Amino acid sequence: MLRIGIMAVATSLLLAGVALAQPSPPAAPPPPDFSKAEIKTTDLGDNIYMLEGVGGNITVAVAKDGIIMVDGQYAPLHDKIKAAIAAISNQPIKYLIDTHFHGDHTGGNELFAKDGVIIVAQINVKNRLADGTTNGLTGAKTPPAPPGALPSDTYTNFSKLRLSGRVADLKHIANAHTDGDTYIWFKTANVLATGDTFTNGHYPNIDFANGGNIRGMIAATDAYLKLTNAKSRIVPGHGPIADKAALTEYRTMLVAARDRMAVLVKEGKSEDDVVAAKPFADLDKKWAPTELASKNFIRVVYHSLADKTDKKALLKRMLRRG
Repeated sequence: MLRIGIMAVATSLLLAGVALAQPSPPAAPPPPDFSKAEIKTTDLGDNIYMLEGVGGNITVAVAKDGIIMVDGQYAPLHDKIKAAIAAISNQPIKYLIDTHFHGDHTGGNELFAKDGVIIVAQINVKNRLADGTTNGLTGAKTPPAPPGALPSDTYTNFSKLRLSGRVADLKHIANAHTDGDTYIWFKTANVLATGDTFTNGHYPNIDFANGGNIRGMIAATDAYLKLTNAKSRIVPGHGPIADKAALTEYRTMLVAARDRMAVLVKEGKSEDDVVAAKPFADLDKKWAPTELASKNFIRVVYHSLADKTDKKALLKRMLRRG
């Protein structure tokens, strides 16, 4: 009996040691303090403005009979965003375009919809919001959005919004930041809103678990470079207002990352192998504000090139669209 008891205690201690040795999941960052958030407005000319607060950048395009708004940040900022827009124009907000489904861009949907604003997005945005999603890097789950937060006006490949004296061209880029990205081109104003397919001055997130892929990110920048010229004003998903030169530099970084990672994937390297190899060390100096940002970008690029397509999930989405 004594021997069995000693063995049980030893086993318990061993298991406890193993448990202690397991790495704990990274702590979730503290929620933003929205009470201290301020909305900064930048005039881009021709009655178009960029608003910065907490979350993705907002584009506001004023027409003679209303406003087209791109992205709405978080719900707690609804009143502050409305106040910032009211300081620009007394026209009503007619449309709110979601560039993709992430909460720092769509969190305001429900409250703006209650104001009578029409929420517009690519169809996959509505599907992702309705189903709920999982973060491929952290495993964190986002529950389904309430019905009132879902876009009421959806499109598949192309769409166009018109107000008096203002036209917004909407185009879907397949499998870039997510599987539901929209860019918005205000041609007469020479202003482009990209959502998170372009982040100015730092690495982008590529949501590989929800359709994102570095190949699509590069395809997006190729499309933007064809549209824009040296005088274009480009509103990125995050970061300061940009021009074509900044976009070109961003594309160069993406291509270098894709090409380097393709070699490592072809060699059969694991995710841990490529993180340890630090293949983007020289790029980090400009594009990674932290070591975690560097590692996360390595991981998302790796998954872009190494993961196989989930054919069942793809078929399910195709049937849903049909």
